[in-house]
Amino acid sequence: MSALLLVRGLRKRHGERQLLDIGELSLDESSAYVLTGVNGAGKSTLLRILAGLERGDCDHAEYEGRTVSLHPYPAAMRREIVYVHQHPIMFSTTVADNIAYGLRARGLDKAAVAAQVDRAIAWAGVEHARDTHPSKLSGGEKQRVALARAKVLRPKLLLLDEPTANLDGPAREQVIALIPTLLEAGTTVVMACHDRDLIGLPGVRRLKLRDGRIEYRLQKGEHDEAT
Repeated sequence: MSALLLVRGLRKRHGERQLLDIGELSLDESSAYVLTGVNGAGKSTLLRILAGLERGDCDHAEYEGRTVSLHPYPAAMRREIVYVHQHPIMFSTTVADNIAYGLRARGLDKAAVAAQVDRAIAWAGVEHARDTHPSKLSGGEKQRVALARAKVLRPKLLLLDEPTANLDGPAREQVIALIPTLLEAGTTVVMACHDRDLIGLPGVRRLKLRDGRIEYRLQKGEHDEAT
């Protein structure tokens, strides 16, 4: 299996603290990973650097086999790598308009946008909230809308920051159920989390961040503490 994204010598400092010092991180195509580590380990920072939302120092990076720079961040990667925040920001309009935003920004015609939004709303199970203002959504609904908004952009790499944090049982289960369908569509998914059910999804590989380094990876069938 070929690497979608490869970075070597990735470093990030916060003041005097060396937050990240990663020798190598390789993410394969159409694969799922969970990124674990204690609070403050740098999981969110790492995802944001990979998404081009925060700057880090990097000795070498490759995307789809081509050498790239993470700063300035390549336009192709910005189109194909999507980051979803733990607390997604919603525009003050309807759910449907939120999902459509990225497609409209890319210049798709009205009919194409409408068709893709319809499919995404059905996929996320938020048909009942189609014309609802985001302020009236539950936490689980907001997370599913955020995933739908990301999915319609057909990312090759989807970076999810604590996608099930602070969700109750049913809402959490609904979000978890969407993850395998993203993989079926060929998307590589990296989830920063402590959720054992996400960690235990079939085929998910684990990356553990400790003292700024990716310490080890556990394959399916192996077990360890979530932190």
